[in-house]
Amino acid sequence: MKSCLLVIDVQESFRHRPYFSEVALPTYLMAQNALIAGCVTAGVPVVRVLHSDGPEVASNPFANASGHVRPLEGLAHFEAAATFIKHRHSALVGSGLDVWLTAHGVQRLLVSGIRTEQCCETTARHASDVGWQVDFVLEATLTFDMIQPDGKLLSAADIAMRTATVLQDRFACVCSVEQALARMGEAA
Repeated sequence: MKSCLLVIDVQESFRHRPYFSEVALPTYLMAQNALIAGCVTAGVPVVRVLHSDGPEVASNPFANASGHVRPLEGLAHFEAAATFIKHRHSALVGSGLDVWLTAHGVQRLLVSGIRTEQCCETTARHASDVGWQVDFVLEATLTFDMIQPDGKLLSAADIAMRTATVLQDRFACVCSVEQALARMGEAA
């Protein structure tokens, strides 16, 4: 079964958001970079997806005019099999990624990137709904604390656990980097 790694929204734009935190960044980057390296070694295509939206002005960190819609510092350099710019939460909406995956015979997606519960989860759900097998590589995703509607803090760890809970056995196989790389080998 042909697999493909999606590296979603791992971009400098996030450093310019008020919620950005460096706390979990080193651990996340170690996992993300290990996943990329494992895929490159296995000959699995690695696709870069970047997010651009909002007003096209330099003060918007998700606008191309800001100069921040580029790989996050600390992300390992890799030759992307393809790069897509998305304007929606799902990487499969309007980016051309779905067409590329189909044309290349990809059947399994390894989902990684930023933010766990937002673009990564949305892409995983969408991909599952349209027929791809999905490995959601939880430790190779990153999110940040949020404030709940009742004003209480919801930690990034709790958000990640909630995402894992709702995806597992419904939309994806939630796995570690090591498990995802092993599953690729089993499927080959």
